[in-house]
Amino acid sequence: MRPYTDEELNQMRFDLESDLIERKPSAADRSGIRRNICAFANDLAGYGRPGVILIGVQDDGRCASLPITDRLLRDLASMRDDGNILPLPSMLVEKRTLDDCDIVVITVFPSSDPPVRYQGRVWVKIGPTARQATPEEEQRLAERRRAHHLPFDHTPVPGATLNDLDLDYLRTQYLPRAVALDVLEQNTRPLEQQLYSLRLLTNGAPNYGAILAFGRDPQRWVPGAYVQFLRLAGGALTDPIRDRKELTGRLEDILRRLEELLALNISLRTKVAGLAREHQTPDYPLEALRQYTRNAIMHRSYQGTNAPVRVYWFSDRVEIHSPGGLYGQVNEQNFGKGATDYRNPLIAEIMYHLGFAQRFGLGLLLAEKALAENGNPPPEFRFTPTWVLVTVRPAP
Repeated sequence: MRPYTDEELNQMRFDLESDLIERKPSAADRSGIRRNICAFANDLAGYGRPGVILIGVQDDGRCASLPITDRLLRDLASMRDDGNILPLPSMLVEKRTLDDCDIVVITVFPSSDPPVRYQGRVWVKIGPTARQATPEEEQRLAERRRAHHLPFDHTPVPGATLNDLDLDYLRTQYLPRAVALDVLEQNTRPLEQQLYSLRLLTNGAPNYGAILAFGRDPQRWVPGAYVQFLRLAGGALTDPIRDRKELTGRLEDILRRLEELLALNISLRTKVAGLAREHQTPDYPLEALRQYTRNAIMHRSYQGTNAPVRVYWFSDRVEIHSPGGLYGQVNEQNFGKGATDYRNPLIAEIMYHLGFAQRFGLGLLLAEKALAENGNPPPEFRFTPTWVLVTVRPAP
């Protein structure tokens, strides 16, 4: 599916607004832009064509003479990854010049995984208006979801049923975080339809993302979906073991227990500054270890392996092993520099709603910043086709 040519955009610029075009004289209404991105991604009319937002033109298509800066383009492009629109939309932000008029063109491609939500609400385009979807429209979007070429976490689990999910936890803990409260209060649909709308059911059965996050016994279905923690007395695997833990259960339980374990193992070192002052510095900043372990759990391969995420805490370093190599557009050159791709998009979305991802694509950058501020050496990465290893060394 290609973006529109300049000729096509110029024609759309002066046409009546429709469910494929939105015009704005400026980028001041960021919420309105996000609503339209969400609506175009949902493609309720089923055109299978991109929707476009033209920023820098009046309602009648005349040029608004908006200054187009690099910062404006970056700010608009960041709407994809800031977590407000889920699942992440496929979109292109670029500066185009049409008849001597500089404009920003946001091209939004139809999602293969609708319904898409902006801040927990499903938006659709009806003629020139972006409005909140009705339950019937939301159901239409969920039924349109493509059943082929699904990521592993969207794949239905053979033999699993709704009874294998902790439905009480889903109702009380997850739905209020994933869906706007006023929408939730007005929702009279059966729970099964709500779960289907949130992509937790595929072809009527719980998928692997749902089982990992909300299953009563996730490791029954995915044996490697746990974290192995090992604290060693020296710098080799053959040294005496000081502590060993296997963190099992559903996704949130593993993440919370892992964070507690990391915090317990961090040591504080006292630095004396003059005769009267001293201050304590951790050998490892918790934020860095938190980001690296969350990243390992979010992006690991759960398919074709029974290997866990491994956290090995040696006397002179911490190693975090994630099963599965780099994925998609992420490679050794752009790794950790803001490039994002998702082997497990549903798990990433669930972790965001549960509060374990504040914004997509920033985890590694936040970790490196925490290491630098604490005085730790830069992290060391190793990549193979089957695993990723990050090594963190203590502050000197």
